[in-house]
Amino acid sequence: MQIETPPTEKRYEKPEGERRGLVIVNTGDGKGKSTAAFGLALRAHGRGKAVKVFQFMKVPSARFGEHRMFEQIGLPIEGLGDGFSWKSKDLEHSAQLARDGWQKARADILSGERFLVVLDEITYPLIYGWLPLQEVLDTLAARPKEVHVCLTGRRCPEEIIAIADTVTEMKLVKHAFQAGIPAQRGIED
Repeated sequence: MQIETPPTEKRYEKPEGERRGLVIVNTGDGKGKSTAAFGLALRAHGRGKAVKVFQFMKVPSARFGEHRMFEQIGLPIEGLGDGFSWKSKDLEHSAQLARDGWQKARADILSGERFLVVLDEITYPLIYGWLPLQEVLDTLAARPKEVHVCLTGRRCPEEIIAIADTVTEMKLVKHAFQAGIPAQRGIED
């Protein structure tokens, strides 16, 4: 490790642009995409802002840690899917759930009633061809000026990255799963 001298002067100028709704993307093969989006949702909710989380791959009855906490604090979260594709008994049904869920999320974004809408794991139905990419792009472009949208998932389409304001790629360096350690409550769920 190299020791650094702490900065004693501000290293940037304060931006002078207009505040507006952002498109934020958390992508990559590393852990933490959804977790970061949930942190953003908690931050906005803590400021009294209207937030909703849509989870494209989780079932509506999911009871992971985020569901339990969000329920306690009154932050709406909705599972739109039937689990990951390898668990599906009918992929066309899974695709239809994604399309139906997208219509809900799209209406919520365009309503302008939310400060932040999280589209958790939306990249999967996009890259599976279950959702029309152009419709997602058009919705992001047509959203009310003050609405922030955060999209998560691996392999985010380049077209979304191109229009996003902030993109973070979580890079996998090492994961406990690779060492044979299974997912654990409170860490992965």
